[in-house]
Amino acid sequence: MAREVACKKCKAVTIGKVCPICKSTELTPDWYGIILIFDSSKSKIASLLDIHAAHKYALKVS
Repeated sequence: MAREVACKKCKAVTIGKVCPICKSTELTPDWYGIILIFDSSKSKIASLLDIHAAHKYALKVS
C-alpha cells in the first residue's frame, strides 16, 4: 500500500509525487489528522481553514 503524504503548502493529502490541488512538489510524510471536504462552498470549516477545493486534507503538517 502506498504511503500518503501531505502538501506543505495547502495540506492536501495524496499518494502521488505532486499535489493535486496546488501542483506543488513540497510533500512530507510527517503529518497527522484528517479532514474531508465535500463541498467547500457550503462548509464553514473549509472557509475557516481557507480551503477552496473538495479533497482530503491534513490538520497539521510538519
